[in-house]
Amino acid sequence: MKKLRIYVDTSVFGGYFDDEFAAESKALFDEIRAGRFTLVISETLLSERASEQVQQALASIPLMRG
Repeated sequence: MKKLRIYVDTSVFGGYFDDEFAAESKALFDEIRAGRFTLVISETLLSERASEQVQQALASIPLMRG
């Protein structure tokens, strides 16, 4: 069975470090790291000037560029 592909933008990575959204965001990224989903991001997200925290979170996740 093909894995579900999930597209996220910068705000989802930002939510990882926001108290209001951290639990849900971390759970999503844990599922992605576990191989249950394939993360799809845009080249625009990669070119944005994100914080060091967001860059580290992005680097820790296998992704598919769409």
